[in-house]
Amino acid sequence: MGIVMDHLFSQALQNYIINATSPEGSLLENLRKETAAVIGMANMLTGPVEGKLLHFLVKLMHATYCLELGTFTGYSALNIASALPIDGKLITCEVNQTHADFAQKYFDRSPHGHKIEIKMGEATNTISSLNDNIDFIFIDADKANYPVYYDLLIPKLRSGGLMVVDNALWGGEVIQPLDSRSQAIHSLNMKAHGDARVETVMLSVRDGMMLIRKV
Repeated sequence: MGIVMDHLFSQALQNYIINATSPEGSLLENLRKETAAVIGMANMLTGPVEGKLLHFLVKLMHATYCLELGTFTGYSALNIASALPIDGKLITCEVNQTHADFAQKYFDRSPHGHKIEIKMGEATNTISSLNDNIDFIFIDADKANYPVYYDLLIPKLRSGGLMVVDNALWGGEVIQPLDSRSQAIHSLNMKAHGDARVETVMLSVRDGMMLIRKV
């Protein structure tokens, strides 16, 4: 979901940023276009710049065991998986079967698809079944549960591991949060900021990305 920076930057500057970023490749481009045409809600995709940033982070930290909450149509999962070694693993959680089926179709077309496992059902149930020492976590699911996900996942994140929270600015509504989603996102942001177990940095990429590193 890209709200904040899309409003602050002109379309020409947005295009410049995309063009200065390494290209996404034809498979991800096709995924984006088919998502818009068939599924809709294309603003829910991470997009070329945020997707490449996820790829960079996973690759830089030499992650092998990753978790994603919120598959949607698989764009971010493929960016993460492409940065993993051949024996790396990404578990991605989804509740919508139509979205999962769409994503799996693209995973099957990718040389990195074998690294990805979709887990259907509530993410809280999947989290309880996971091994500890997760290297990298990307949270982009049910916003109202953001603080719950944080509490469940920080103990499972390895020391030096990274959690990335998407939509961390929620269109600017976190400044004066009024509804349950903006309140929950703000709660996670402040919870992480005050947690001695982690260090944080807020990025104004698209709709905000909160980077949380476990010390």
